[in-house]
Amino acid sequence: MRFADPIYLLFLLIIPLLVFYYFKRFKKPTIKYPELESIKLSFNQQKTKIKEWLPVILRLVVLSFIIFALARPQSGQKGEEILTKGVDIILCLDTSTSMRAEDFKPNNRFYVAKKSAEEFVKGRKHDRIGVVVFSALAFTQCPLTLDYGALIDFLDKTEIGMTQTDGTAIGSAIVTSLNRLRESNAKSKIIILLTDGRNNTGEIDPITAAKTASAIDVKIYTIGAGVPGGALYPVDDPIFGRRYVKIQDDLDEATLSEIAHITEGAYFRATSPEGLKNIFKQIDKMEKTEIKSKEFTEYTELYLYFLFPALLLFLAELFLKNTVLRRIP
Repeated sequence: MRFADPIYLLFLLIIPLLVFYYFKRFKKPTIKYPELESIKLSFNQQKTKIKEWLPVILRLVVLSFIIFALARPQSGQKGEEILTKGVDIILCLDTSTSMRAEDFKPNNRFYVAKKSAEEFVKGRKHDRIGVVVFSALAFTQCPLTLDYGALIDFLDKTEIGMTQTDGTAIGSAIVTSLNRLRESNAKSKIIILLTDGRNNTGEIDPITAAKTASAIDVKIYTIGAGVPGGALYPVDDPIFGRRYVKIQDDLDEATLSEIAHITEGAYFRATSPEGLKNIFKQIDKMEKTEIKSKEFTEYTELYLYFLFPALLLFLAELFLKNTVLRRIP
């Protein structure tokens, strides 16, 4: 809280002077007597003092509140006006069943990808971010938003097989992401596409989709997830329980590299949880935008919180002086 006209607070110096004035005015010489009548007299004097001082106290409080109101107390709320636009980012995550492979110990590929994406989101500011998930089909899990709390909630809800199809439609995933970015007027538009496989379904070729992205100035960073040489994949048997089989590495690095090259992005290979986190950190550094902003503070006037009580206390003083505290000359 601040005072817009603090000079009026100097009038508070009058309060101690008024207290001294009234104290001298009400102070009367007394003589002590050792009789019971003197005790009764003292009680009567105490009541008289209360009746004399209560209006004075109310008057002084009223005066104090009026002085505070004149000083115009204000509460301020800081704000920030963004003068330049940030980056629009689509996180495009592969949710096909192969992402269950457990070569990113102690978790599977998808769990590590999701947590790395969440850390990436927490490190951004002023950028709109959305989420697209894909396997044989692609759909928007979360549209572009600045509400990072809601975005992380949507990321938490992503899971393997959520599209209820299997396969890897990289071309469809890129086009679905582009549909979210095509009307953006952000300074920079990027897609971060993470997959562990190759395009094996869908009606759109990944290279054609990449050329479309390049035509509307969208940059694509591609990330290939998985350890070279294959990985253990869990299979849940209703009779024998969980067992592991080895699946071969099916990552199409050549296509992912070409997608990144066409759109002037970059291709990365993630072979460990730490490696994937570092890849997101590299992309974060590469796509930092200098945001120009102007801070401002909006003030709310609070003088009414002092003026209304002053008026009520003033009316209370008038009422008391003409009723219970009325003095007969």
